[in-house]
Amino acid sequence: MSSKFKVQSSKFVAAAALLWLCGTIAFGQSPKGGKTGAAPPAPKVLVTAARADVVSEPRTFVGTVKPIRHSVVGSAAAGRVEEYLINEGDAVKAGQPIAILRRGIIKAEVDSARANLVMRQAELAEMEKSFQEEVDQGQAKLAVAQAELAFRLGKLQRSKSLGTSVSRELYEEDSSLASKADASVHEHQAAVRMLTQGARQMKTEQARARVSAQLAELQRLEEQFDRHTMKAPFDGWVSAERTEIGQWVMQGDPVAEIVELNEADVEIAVVEDFIANLHTSVEGRVEVPALPNERFVGRVAMINPQADSRSHTFPVKIRVQNRIENDQPVLKAGMFARVTLSVGKPTQCVLVPKDAVVLGGPSPMVLLAAAAGDKTTVRPVPVQLGPAQGSWIAVFGDLKEGDPVIVEGNERVRPGQEIRTEPKEVAYP
Repeated sequence: MSSKFKVQSSKFVAAAALLWLCGTIAFGQSPKGGKTGAAPPAPKVLVTAARADVVSEPRTFVGTVKPIRHSVVGSAAAGRVEEYLINEGDAVKAGQPIAILRRGIIKAEVDSARANLVMRQAELAEMEKSFQEEVDQGQAKLAVAQAELAFRLGKLQRSKSLGTSVSRELYEEDSSLASKADASVHEHQAAVRMLTQGARQMKTEQARARVSAQLAELQRLEEQFDRHTMKAPFDGWVSAERTEIGQWVMQGDPVAEIVELNEADVEIAVVEDFIANLHTSVEGRVEVPALPNERFVGRVAMINPQADSRSHTFPVKIRVQNRIENDQPVLKAGMFARVTLSVGKPTQCVLVPKDAVVLGGPSPMVLLAAAAGDKTTVRPVPVQLGPAQGSWIAVFGDLKEGDPVIVEGNERVRPGQEIRTEPKEVAYP
């Protein structure tokens, strides 16, 4: 036998041994015929039975995305634009300055009014302090006079009670001093009345009035000063610039346009045959051709009771929660949209929980837990989506009532894979 033949025979034997080893390992056996560890168990999923119900037939309407609020911000005062702080497309917050007019003169008037207010307040404080001191002094003098009067009246009374034992001269002196003390009391009472009810009190009230008038004047000027700054009325985005630095604007002239798009409205026209089936709790699916990978669900927010006289359609707004990405709204005003609403005739259909619907492929899909002999495997069923009923949604495809659909774990299994199932209750509206 040649050496070449021996080498080829050795290669053949080695290859055969390798193939046998791979085969035994693939079948879970060791080279000596013993078994390796058992195969991993089938994954467990949660399933819910599909339900049959009568829902209104869906109808699709075309519409346009619109902001829920659109404001043309105007100038509250006349003047020259000194600062213009925004650009189209910028996000703004409520109260954020948009443009500022020249305000040097009005600022000087505000400062002057504030200084005058400080002066008036100081005058009033000084007058009130001195006034109170004078009142306290007058009341103290009155108290002394009243005490003197009481003493003199008491002494006069004692003189009367002694009778002839007291000389007439001493009695007349006590009487005269009592009359003098009484007159002093009346004098001090009049002085206190003049302080608290007379001209001095009126002057103090006039000082208080001057302070109030100056405060009102300061508030008026501050309001005028604030009018020289235009601010965003709500959170939103700048959709148009209507002026520029150096331009003169009159009161009421537009400065900028702001739109609110944290939520958006899709305005559609609904024919009168379907309008009776609409109300503000109806949900619908919103599709935007410009955003093919986005899915939106909207709710009827407004039904105009006045139809268009030519088309006999009613304007309806579907409110959609927008998504903000890179500080910009995904749904933008003016985009074309299609809205599917349950407004047609009632139709018998199958509903499944929304969690049972698998998106991301060419079409929506529902995964069934299908019995195959003594095993349960995954069977995909392509479907078309219908109207939603709370956490459930109508689907149209090869499904029937009672079919076990996978609601949890459907992202971890593949078609034809063996699975273990466990039921899950999903509340039905």
